[in-house]
Amino acid sequence: MELKNVKDAFDRVTKKQKLCYSKTHEVVDKMSQEIDKALKTIQEDNHESVVADLKKTFEEIAPINLLEASQKEINGVLTKYPKALDKTLNPDISTAYRNVKFDTHTVHQILAQFFYRQGMYDVGDCFISETGEVKPESSVTKAFMEMNMILEAMKERDLGPALKWVASNSDKLKEAKSDLELKLHSLHFLEIAKDKTSEEAINYARKHFATYSADSCCFPEIQKLMCSLLWNRNLNKSPYSEFLSPVLWTNAAKELTRQYCILLGESPESPLSVTVAAGSQVLPTFLKYLNVLPEKRKEWQTMEQLLVPVELSEEYRFYSVFVCPVSKEHSSEDNPPMRLACGHVLCKQSINRMSRNGSRSFKCPYCPTDIDASQCKQLYF
Repeated sequence: MELKNVKDAFDRVTKKQKLCYSKTHEVVDKMSQEIDKALKTIQEDNHESVVADLKKTFEEIAPINLLEASQKEINGVLTKYPKALDKTLNPDISTAYRNVKFDTHTVHQILAQFFYRQGMYDVGDCFISETGEVKPESSVTKAFMEMNMILEAMKERDLGPALKWVASNSDKLKEAKSDLELKLHSLHFLEIAKDKTSEEAINYARKHFATYSADSCCFPEIQKLMCSLLWNRNLNKSPYSEFLSPVLWTNAAKELTRQYCILLGESPESPLSVTVAAGSQVLPTFLKYLNVLPEKRKEWQTMEQLLVPVELSEEYRFYSVFVCPVSKEHSSEDNPPMRLACGHVLCKQSINRMSRNGSRSFKCPYCPTDIDASQCKQLYF
């Protein structure tokens, strides 16, 4: 969601709070000075009309009025801040809802798979039973069960199950050019160095790092691991303190999950997680569009193509999308991208319009080449 409005509102609150704090101290200090002056006058036995003068001074300062004015200012911005939070963080997303027909079976399968991937086997079984769907093959559920067992062991700093799995899939991991096996051996090496002796750690390195020593990408990492033994008991004060970071374990767990799912023939990320994450990126654009142009809400239900550009992060781009440079429309099955004789690409409908359905040649909009529509070839991404 767009957080700039929230940040601006928060900055206004903090600014007013500092001004209010400063004003309060200023008033209190001024009153304190007047009281000290009055006390000094009384101590010098010249206390006639001191209280009356002090009262008159306080009336002139009017501390209550000053503090009330300052408090009203901060209350004003504090009242607006929750509204900014509600508007930005709790929008009415129903305005962007489209009344479209879902493939219920596919949705059920995605939800069930998510439960099994997360290790929520009883929930998955219950969901399958209540929806009447077919339960995934036992080999798939058992595989997810094994994956979650490995990940749970890693949370307890037990690398045994993970190392056993990578050993049995070593060739496939090498084909995929994954460094997962080295990551796990590195973590185990550091655990041995921490809990046992440097000699045992060196013996482990000789046994498991030798195969990676010829790899120019892996060798520098192995060198750092071996040098870290010199600081074995004070690694946190060494140039190799990075080896104590829990991020190493997190990254290893993510890579194991990714490679496990790929070898299983599943997507590295749950389809449900990807859908929710991608949707959260584009939803603010839809909400803003429909709030600015409320008259478009009825059209929104039947639009086949978005009228506003939507940008997704690179990790959510799973296939190429071609936008015709002439019509600015996305290619589709009915309007595929076509390669011209000169090498430039336009959509089929643009070519038909420019060539009057192939009845005449036309000039490429990017170069002066004369184009015969019949010689244009469809492209497949």
